[in-house]
Amino acid sequence: MAPKVLVSDKLSETAVQIFRDRGIDVDFEPTLGKDKEKLLEVIGQYDGLAIRSATKVTAEVLEKATNLKVIGRAGIGVDNVDIPAASQKGAIVMNTPFGNSITTAEHAIAMMMAVARQIPEADASTQAGKWEKSRFMGVELTAKTLGVIGCGNIGSIAAERARGLKMKVIAFDPFLSQERADKLGVEKVELDELLTRSDFITLHVPLTDKTRGILNAESLAKTKKGVRIINCARGGLVDEAALAEALKSGHVAGAAFDVFEVEPATDSPLFGLPNVVCTPHLGASTTEAQENVALQVAEQISDYLLTGAVTNALNMPSVTAEEAKVMGPWIKLAEHLGAFIGQMTEEPIKEINVTLDGVASKMNVKALDCAVLAGLLKPQNAEINMVSAPIVAKDRGIKSSTTTQDKSGVFDGYIKIVVKTANRERSIAGTVFSDGKPRFIQIKGITIDAEIGAHMLYTTNRDEPGIIGALGATLGQMGVNIANFTLGRQTQGGDAIALLYVDAEVPADVRKALKDTGMFQNVSALQFAI
Repeated sequence: MAPKVLVSDKLSETAVQIFRDRGIDVDFEPTLGKDKEKLLEVIGQYDGLAIRSATKVTAEVLEKATNLKVIGRAGIGVDNVDIPAASQKGAIVMNTPFGNSITTAEHAIAMMMAVARQIPEADASTQAGKWEKSRFMGVELTAKTLGVIGCGNIGSIAAERARGLKMKVIAFDPFLSQERADKLGVEKVELDELLTRSDFITLHVPLTDKTRGILNAESLAKTKKGVRIINCARGGLVDEAALAEALKSGHVAGAAFDVFEVEPATDSPLFGLPNVVCTPHLGASTTEAQENVALQVAEQISDYLLTGAVTNALNMPSVTAEEAKVMGPWIKLAEHLGAFIGQMTEEPIKEINVTLDGVASKMNVKALDCAVLAGLLKPQNAEINMVSAPIVAKDRGIKSSTTTQDKSGVFDGYIKIVVKTANRERSIAGTVFSDGKPRFIQIKGITIDAEIGAHMLYTTNRDEPGIIGALGATLGQMGVNIANFTLGRQTQGGDAIALLYVDAEVPADVRKALKDTGMFQNVSALQFAI
């Protein structure tokens, strides 16, 4: 029997035809995604589901999706899909992460031009029968400085377009290598310098705990008087109320926003202010982009249902079904190893070497490499997956190498990663025990045996009496329960580490209390997707 796919949102007829041409039974119901009750009624019939943003794939929907094997999102955002519930159900979630890049970057440039010349206000005034030529005095883009916050896939395209307009481009991106910056023709700077030098600022970063409110009252006060702010990335990157005050005071000359803290945006502090251009999240809204992502998702779903090939999966490695049975725990280990160093490293990564020993060296090397990179980069960008991670790493100028070797120690196999930045080198190794559970076996060259939990605390210190007592007492007094406690040291009295598996995330005040003891060089809270 042919696989059956439901298209519950608006996809192009060309995309729908791809399913038919490949022998897949497809039902094209472009409004069904908005009818929750009807979706619940029919979803159990389908092997695949192709969606945009209107269909909400909730845990309730997935509970009824008894045959569902794959969900394909035409676009990058998957906020409308309950990925943990899909994973538990055994359904792969795919997206199309690069189909909208040019469109979004071009929209940012268009918004910059619109706010530079006050085009929307001038248009409204002229069409109202006024002729207020002297009121709309604009500024040229030529020779102005554009500050790009986030110079990844979309940000780099915006930078290239701006350089074509003869603008000076500076960029803040902790993960942008100097080599990549030179290739793009942009100057790599720190955030404070970007704020003080830029005539225009455009944001192209994901919304994370580190980037939320990256432009707030404090940072806006550092900007050059007369700056213009463009946000076509994510709502919440800019404090809209603080920006509104800066606009009213005249410190900020204009703003152009395609995304808002609350969407749909029916109200915002920015609405109604002079020289503020607003659009309803149109960054990906071009015929070309919508067609591209629709065709991509149709191909990806078809490939998986017909051949088992997995592309752009958010909750599964790109390996065959046969490989996944054996490699699953090792892929999870690779992600954990990358995530450990990714959470510990805040400066640009220059090199990463992956060593695969013993049984690990005989597996799908590319998949393990991709899993390490995904774990390494995901702390800075939650949208990164095993498919996009190598591309993002390449764009950031990260040199990646892999070494395979025969069994060399007591373990049947292990994975070790060494990451280099301009100032330091970090290493970690792990293996998979016979029970299928990944373990950390070495950090900084120090041998350990650490069970991996969702929430962990990592400390470094000199090997001296009282460390265990300080950790136990402080955590106990502040209500943090320890599930597992691992210690290791290089030599007596030398460098030592502790890795604790705890029941919940360790709050900042607890970490501060440990630092205040003066016994620890580093105290870091870590999280892992278990």
